[in-house]
Amino acid sequence: MASLTDLTDRVERLLLRHDEILRTNLLLQVQLTAITQERDSLRSRLNAARARVDALLERLPVDAPKDEQP
Repeated sequence: MASLTDLTDRVERLLLRHDEILRTNLLLQVQLTAITQERDSLRSRLNAARARVDALLERLPVDAPKDEQP
């Protein structure tokens, strides 16, 4: 049977590990928030660029005259 000291040491190690996991989880949450914001920003920029390209395509003539060579 484990002595009281051994049991106390194990509980202290578990508490330390628990604190480490909580800190890691918090850091991961912060990273996830930052990456989510970056993704949303990039998506917004992509949509704006797509809209600009679509507007430029709308300005192109439908049937451009072809140069005829004799």
